[in-house]
Amino acid sequence: MKSKSLFDVSGKNALVIGATGAFGMVAAEALASAGCNLALTGGNSRSLGEIENTCTKLGANTISINKRPESQEICEDIVSVTVKEFGSVDILVVASGINKVAKIDEMDPDTFSSVMNVNVTQSWLIARATAALMKKQNTGGKIVLVSSARGLLGHPAGYTAYCSSKAAIDGMTKALGCELGSSNITVNAIAPTVFRSPLTAWMFEDNDDAKKVRSGFLTRVPKGRLGEPEDLAGPLLFLVSKASDFYTGHILYADGGYTAG
Repeated sequence: MKSKSLFDVSGKNALVIGATGAFGMVAAEALASAGCNLALTGGNSRSLGEIENTCTKLGANTISINKRPESQEICEDIVSVTVKEFGSVDILVVASGINKVAKIDEMDPDTFSSVMNVNVTQSWLIARATAALMKKQNTGGKIVLVSSARGLLGHPAGYTAYCSSKAAIDGMTKALGCELGSSNITVNAIAPTVFRSPLTAWMFEDNDDAKKVRSGFLTRVPKGRLGEPEDLAGPLLFLVSKASDFYTGHILYADGGYTAG
């Protein structure tokens, strides 16, 4: 087998949930550059239009669906629209998620529930709808969820909701990997640490506050730097290509060695 063919995903039909988020934009652009047909979802119509335009310019057949996976009916509709446009769904990337930071005695239960709902329940709902289609197609498929180094490690600054949600994603990845393996559907997760995005741009700035935070964080990162978007694109392309056919139920840490030490 030629090495290039292992990573060839050109012509595959990919559904990216949360395409307007930090990881979602990386995923959309990486898959567009690799030759996938793309269905992109998100709740922010303007940002969704911008990433759709970017992917179209990269040569991808792209549609956008201005919806979040908030219910079974919406998830089934997202899948249906994608199938109507492209005929099938070969790849699902669930990149949506939120974080709300507060110490446990300051976080109200509704806030905790909202993080768990978006990060866990909605991931489960869209995975459920897509897996049902992939099984019906009988051609296998690739599902990639988004976890975090915080699914493995705690954090002292009020991350109980976020850490709990990402630990749940890790468990979901393993359970679905076991459950769907016999249908030739792989389920894996990418777990990044801090990488450059609109939300973390301040950590990359050249000022004393950013340098102090960055310096403290980097003492835990063997690679000695923060992550860049391309550090996530490579693992994603591996997990959605033939190269990873024998990998399922795995949490792939894109963290410069942060969780190894």
